[in-house]
Amino acid sequence: MGEVTAIAPFNAGRWRRGTFVSHWAGSNPRPGTSNPTTMSIPPMSPLYPRRAAVALLALLLGAGTIACKGKKGPGADEEGKGDGGVAVPVELFTLERGSIEGVLRFSANLEAERQVKVLSRAPGQVQSLLVEEGDRVKAGQILVRLEDDEQSTALERIEADLTYAESNSAAQSKLRSQDAVSALDLETAEYELKKLNIARKDAARALRYTKVEAPFAGTITSRLVKAGDFVSPNQVLFELTDFDSIVAKVYVPEKELPLLQPGLSARILSLSAGQADQKGAVERIAPVVDPKSGTIKVTIALPDVGSGPLRPGMFVDVELVTSAREEVVLLPKRALVYDNDLPYAFKLAGKNHVKRFRVHPVLEDRDNVLPAKDFDAGDKVVIAGQIGLKDGALVAPTPGPGAAEGEAKKLATPGEAPEIGKAGKAGRTGKASSPAGDQPRKGG
Repeated sequence: MGEVTAIAPFNAGRWRRGTFVSHWAGSNPRPGTSNPTTMSIPPMSPLYPRRAAVALLALLLGAGTIACKGKKGPGADEEGKGDGGVAVPVELFTLERGSIEGVLRFSANLEAERQVKVLSRAPGQVQSLLVEEGDRVKAGQILVRLEDDEQSTALERIEADLTYAESNSAAQSKLRSQDAVSALDLETAEYELKKLNIARKDAARALRYTKVEAPFAGTITSRLVKAGDFVSPNQVLFELTDFDSIVAKVYVPEKELPLLQPGLSARILSLSAGQADQKGAVERIAPVVDPKSGTIKVTIALPDVGSGPLRPGMFVDVELVTSAREEVVLLPKRALVYDNDLPYAFKLAGKNHVKRFRVHPVLEDRDNVLPAKDFDAGDKVVIAGQIGLKDGALVAPTPGPGAAEGEAKKLATPGEAPEIGKAGKAGRTGKASSPAGDQPRKGG
């Protein structure tokens, strides 16, 4: 085979089976050879031309796609900022002035400070049961009577002995004045009289213990004895609770200590009771901080709840009102979005664009916050659709529940409602849907 030493154009060539033979321009075969220069090339597969065509087509399609991506449609810059200049549908709310309170929220179980177990102080059989669970009783009211035959007999015996001792002591005193008896006889008679007086008190107390009384006014919350039962001393018969002593005990972080003081207003809300907030006030503040939890126990008194729906043991939400402001701008919490745990809100700037502002809360309640700056009454903020919204984005605003009355009338007329199937379409095009009754009939 000939050796190629330089690149030069060839003037002719032909294919042989498995070999390409070329005649190089300006060259002759080497001396002693009669064959032209040849290059050995593997035999061409019949699929080579087809594969080359497919590769060329793929290359052309890729180039066309890149060229299309680099072009913008007409009017793209004029449609505004955002993803491709498309307006984002959002719901707006018009800020107003109102009242707001700074509150500390906790959860607690109600408990009664005056709640006792009524015990039996004497043995005996239950003779009569006078109260039932749920009954309200007065202080000193008899709850149950025990059998008292033994105690009554003992008291009568001691009273008889006491009567004799009193007569004997009087006689001994008279005889001593006449020097008829010694001083020792008089002292013995007086000693017996004192001893019998003490025994009489014991017997009277034992008889009194057969009648179990309420230690204070309250409600019988539990009955643990039945008529005919034999009870022993210190056996629990009833549980008595004074509902007027119901309190809520909450544990406040120590950093909030400067805000606490006796008499601070509080609200108690129980979902199970199904009523409006119950008013309360701070009654006591613990003088020490729990070193394990870093909290302070605060006791909240609830006056006049004895006849209400609140009961000891109920789970309630407690709000301590630490401060209050009147006639201030209220920003709904629905407008807040968080970026790195910092609150922001989008305010309508111009006609169809929004601007993002950092929110610095001064006070907050369950539904609103009081911003320190950047917001005023009449400003419109985004309360729906702000997730993923960017600063300066183009929006398609719709008035929210706080919009002006005139804007609300543009959305819907009283007594008319848009068709559900067309609501999404109307929101995108900015046109209100017609009621079903106003649609033109076909063929009419």
